[in-house]
Amino acid sequence: MSSRRPFIAGNWKMHKTAAETGGFVRELAGRVPADVDVAVCVPYTSLAAAIAAAAGSPLRVYAQNMHQAPHGAFTGEVSAPMLLDLGADGVLIGHSERRQYYNETDEALAEKLATAHEAGLEVILAVGETEEQREAGDTEAVLARQIEQSGAAASPAALTIAYEPVWAIGTGRTATPDTAQEAHAFIRGLFPASRADRLRIQYGGSMKGDNAPSLLAQPDIDGGLIGGASLEVDAFLAIVAAAVPAG
Repeated sequence: MSSRRPFIAGNWKMHKTAAETGGFVRELAGRVPADVDVAVCVPYTSLAAAIAAAAGSPLRVYAQNMHQAPHGAFTGEVSAPMLLDLGADGVLIGHSERRQYYNETDEALAEKLATAHEAGLEVILAVGETEEQREAGDTEAVLARQIEQSGAAASPAALTIAYEPVWAIGTGRTATPDTAQEAHAFIRGLFPASRADRLRIQYGGSMKGDNAPSLLAQPDIDGGLIGGASLEVDAFLAIVAAAVPAG
C-alpha cells in the first residue's frame, strides 16, 4: 500500500430500496475506520436516505451516474445540480455496464467529467478492457484510449480512477495481484508526473475479503470499487479493514 490514502467504494448497482438503505448506511457509517476513505454508490431512489443516514460521519455517498447537461429535455436523466441539491458527495461514471448496455462513449464521459468538476462533485471514473481485448493484447491501448478520450489526464477534477477488467466483474474471476499491478502502473503513467503520484487508482473486479490483502499490497493499487461484496456490511468492512495502512 502506498502513502496515498486508501479509498474503498461500494457500487450497489440496482440493489436496495430507500427503506433498506437507512439502517444499512447507519451501521456502516458507525464502523468506518478513521484512516480509510469509504463511499457507497447507491441508486437514485436511495440517495436521499443514504445521505441522511451518513450525515455527521466520514462515509461518502455517490450517485452511480449523471447526465452531462445541467438541465434540459432529457427524460429520465439526473444532472449534477440535482445531485448537489440532494447532498451527494460525488458520482461514479464510465462503469462497464453503462458502456455496454447504454452505449456510453468516452466522448460523453469527457463531458460528464467536465460537468462534474464544474459542479464540485468528486468523480470515480471506471476503465477496463474486455476479455477479447485482453486476449488480443490490446489492454494498454484500450486503457490509454479511455483515459485520453475521457479527458481524465487533463482534468483538474477531484478524480479517482477505478480499473475494472470487464472479464472479472461479477464473474468470480479476479486479476492476479501482478496483473492488476501492471495495469494500475500503466494507468498511472498516463498522467502528468505532477498528478501521477497523488492519483488514487482503485481495483474493481470480484475483490473480496480473502483476496483484498494481496491486491491492496501492490504499490499502485490504492483501494477498490466493490460490487457484490458491498451489499453486506460485514463483507464490505472486511475489505475496508484490509485497506487500513499497517502500523
